[in-house]
Amino acid sequence: MKAITKTFIAASMTSLFSVSALAADFNLKIQSSDPSGDLNYKVQQDWAERVEKMSNGRIEVDLLPVGAVVKHTETLGAIKMGILDGHITATGYFSGKDPAFGLIGNMVGAWSDTTELLQYMNYGGGNELMTELYAPYGVQFVGASTTGVEAFISKKPIDSVDDLKGLKLRAPEGLVQQVFAAAGATPVNLPGSEVFTGLSKGVIDAADYTVFSTNQKAGMNDVAHHPIYPGFHSLPLIDISISQKKWDKMPEDLQVMLKASVRDFSYDITTQLKIADQAAVKVAQANPDITIHDWSQEERKKFREIAKGQWKVFAERSPSAEKVYESVTYFLQDNGLL
Repeated sequence: MKAITKTFIAASMTSLFSVSALAADFNLKIQSSDPSGDLNYKVQQDWAERVEKMSNGRIEVDLLPVGAVVKHTETLGAIKMGILDGHITATGYFSGKDPAFGLIGNMVGAWSDTTELLQYMNYGGGNELMTELYAPYGVQFVGASTTGVEAFISKKPIDSVDDLKGLKLRAPEGLVQQVFAAAGATPVNLPGSEVFTGLSKGVIDAADYTVFSTNQKAGMNDVAHHPIYPGFHSLPLIDISISQKKWDKMPEDLQVMLKASVRDFSYDITTQLKIADQAAVKVAQANPDITIHDWSQEERKKFREIAKGQWKVFAERSPSAEKVYESVTYFLQDNGLL
């Protein structure tokens, strides 16, 4: 009888340990700023799965699409309140909390390639600035990414800065609108979900929206036949960040692993989107109704000069924004990019 009891206890303990081994030490509910059907979101899902495998099941990521819990502009507050554990989002969405987020999140006209932005973030002081900016919100910045230099959607041929004058243009509030207004365009507030309808009905002539492949897939180029590619204006910072409380409870090996995973994610998403853009461009070029416009270096330089003036104006809105401005412009100058 005693032997049977010991065997039962041993089996029960083994079963208990097996269940414990399957349970994650850290469950992270992370909301994305992208819809579930986008390539961006698929790459983010791949990242979440890799994190679980790399951590040997100690971290489990519950990735949610945009709006699943809160609006995309509210994730920062939701993390602080414990409603979410983290986000994968465009940093510029929080410019209403501090203009510094708008400046580092999308310094219009600053970056010509994804490698430039990531070099600044990882080696030029950007990561340290983001860590500092998020600290008051109880949020730990884990790492930086981006998408690609965004394309530009237009119903009218636009080959120069002069062609922007009077253009009814959908653009996000903040620095993006400010720069285009300075270039002579007429910015319009319009949610991303209404861009297609706005173009179709003539509410807007053009839109700052996203990368070429996403625009093509959404049928944007079918209603606005004059896209500009490669883009000349926008390269958004995408950050992966989590609750400071969750971060502080993690052992150092998991913290290091998470940071490394974001470096991998940034390469993955920028590469996949570049491949998708190249394929989408070929499809668009085969359509006789679509004309792709590629701005000359001279016109790109003119737009950038306008943008540079607005960076300085925008930076005056807060001490943190001024700090971002000085950091980015120093990096650009030091690396011969300005």
